[in-house]
Amino acid sequence: MDWKTFQALLSGVNKYSTAFGRVWLSVVFVFRVMVYVVAAERVWGDDQKDFDCNTKQPGCANVCYDHYFPISHIRLWALQLIFVTCPSFMVVMHVAYRDDRERKYKAKNSDGKKLYENTGKKHGGLWWTYLISLFVKTGIEVSFLYILHHVYDSFYLPRLVKCSVSPCPNLVDCYIGHPTEKKVFTYFMVGASGLCIVLNICEIIYLVSKRLARILNKARDRRRRTRAERLERYHGDSFDNGDMVMSTRYLKDQPPSFKSAVKFPHRISELKMEEKIRASAPNLSLS
Repeated sequence: MDWKTFQALLSGVNKYSTAFGRVWLSVVFVFRVMVYVVAAERVWGDDQKDFDCNTKQPGCANVCYDHYFPISHIRLWALQLIFVTCPSFMVVMHVAYRDDRERKYKAKNSDGKKLYENTGKKHGGLWWTYLISLFVKTGIEVSFLYILHHVYDSFYLPRLVKCSVSPCPNLVDCYIGHPTEKKVFTYFMVGASGLCIVLNICEIIYLVSKRLARILNKARDRRRRTRAERLERYHGDSFDNGDMVMSTRYLKDQPPSFKSAVKFPHRISELKMEEKIRASAPNLSLS
């Protein structure tokens, strides 16, 4: 496998990623690809040759090795690295599609307008593509960890395994080569995979929260504009009805008069009551 070509392909994803995505890409290359190429591949290079059983029965060692190691760790990790980085190419292809649309749009329209302000900016469909790629990467990581745990019953690698599979004559003891080294690298690769899962989840939370904050800010700005338009309309109506407002203020400032008093029903009832009292009262004036 040509890891240099693989790295060159993934380097284009780095400029479209967030800060969490760049950290994830660094973890993949430094803690997984480099460890895989430099150390882990050599440790598992002669795993079947070093798998020694205490019998000379032809085929017994091969059958026991296939029974306990149906999939080699190193090949499983190679598949994991390939599958987990493939969703990142979805983002690169989407940006390339945007670039092609932008080029065709500029060829048809010579007015200098752009179809996209920035083809690599995560808005619209590209945002969804990036988010889906994160979910796919997380699902692939979890799936391969489950496969590794299910195939070997755990992440622990024993020193001795007992095998009674045919054509072994009886229960034989088989010894794994470099068990401590393989155990250390297994835990290391599992931990790196878990770290990548955490980074993917953090990036998903970051993208969703940033999108929600942008939506809330747009809604708040829309409400502010609506309130400002209402205030402008209100002030415009007050200016048009200026004579009415001034006359109302003038009446409020003037002292009460008879005409203004008789407009109220309670004032009329009081005047009628005073007339009745005067009519029924005796004339006490002296002649």
